[in-house]
Amino acid sequence: MDQDTQTRLEAAAFRGLVAHLQKRTDVQNIDLMNLAGFCRNCLSKWYLAAAKAEGVAMDYDQALERIYGMSYADWKANYQGKASAEQLETFEATKPLHAEISGHN
Repeated sequence: MDQDTQTRLEAAAFRGLVAHLQKRTDVQNIDLMNLAGFCRNCLSKWYLAAAKAEGVAMDYDQALERIYGMSYADWKANYQGKASAEQLETFEATKPLHAEISGHN
């Protein structure tokens, strides 16, 4: 497979993942982090890092909006629940498995 085709396929897969996560507002970020080691915020940070690497002017709020499909403040107000003590314990226990993102960890 040539590089251009691979890049197009990867971009399509990414768009599919983002669209799916935008529909699944019932899935909490902490659950994603605890199970998979990444969440919507991680995707936003990867997106921002890619923009910067390409010389595209973007800030973190813009990257968050691209991934969430709305402002982060709106998403939090409408969909984010309060994390339980058990979720927070799992989050701390799984930290070594969390995604490494552009120096954030």
